[in-house]
Amino acid sequence: MPLVSMNAFLPQAKAGKYAVGQFNMNNLEFAQAITEAAMELKSPLIFGVSEGALKYMGIEYTVALAKASAEKSGLPIALHLDHGSSFDVAMKCIRAGFSSVMFDGSHHSFEDNIRLTKEIVKAARAMGVSVEGELGTIGGTEDDVSLDEAHAALAKPEEAIRFYEETGVDALAIAVGTAHGVYAGEPKIHYDIIEKVAAAIPVSIVLHGGSGVPDEMIQKSIAAGVTKINVNTENQVAATAAIREVLNKDAKVYDPRKYLVPARKAMVDVVKSKIELFGSAGKA
Repeated sequence: MPLVSMNAFLPQAKAGKYAVGQFNMNNLEFAQAITEAAMELKSPLIFGVSEGALKYMGIEYTVALAKASAEKSGLPIALHLDHGSSFDVAMKCIRAGFSSVMFDGSHHSFEDNIRLTKEIVKAARAMGVSVEGELGTIGGTEDDVSLDEAHAALAKPEEAIRFYEETGVDALAIAVGTAHGVYAGEPKIHYDIIEKVAAAIPVSIVLHGGSGVPDEMIQKSIAAGVTKINVNTENQVAATAAIREVLNKDAKVYDPRKYLVPARKAMVDVVKSKIELFGSAGKA
């Protein structure tokens, strides 16, 4: 099956009140683990690729891995630029074969965010590519860019609704209290913001910073209207822990397959648990 836009499955998630996971792809083992888990549970999935990961893997390898996963699995898979910083980056990804892009204009003024996002939506829609926008700023660390959670700005429901109406995005990430990276304590999610925005617009609400959020908070977020949830850190932590365990047991190990296979297995377990939690199992 070829790569698809997020519009191939997110409307069904909104109607069915479940969420589809975006699992960030950082190398071959990530792609394999995410795909294996989704195949086993028959779930649609989104490969998220940050600009940092794109530089690390190379855009040609990134697209090839995603296409191979889609063809092997037969699942609806979207290849999605995560936190794209500019029109040029988004267009480069679309030309290379990405089926979905995110433009993160949250650090611009509200009016500039609308204007810049509209330009990307217009170009992407002509290519059948879905677009995610962002409103409000999310704390934590993403690609070595950090924002103190105390300085993260929550999205305002009335602005989020206007943002959708003026841009026509296919999914909207709104800052509601989650953060990228590892949480020092429990996040404080503002479910009322999710509910107000989700009830007023017909497209998916996206929860960034889904790693480490307690299960009951994820369930409450989905009940409030979230239908796309991003996970990256938990896979990174699980893979690294598995590698560290192998190397700590035997200092003579040098074959990377000896530690990457356990790392991949650890990520399969993480992704399966998230798919089941999000409610997307059996929805492919």
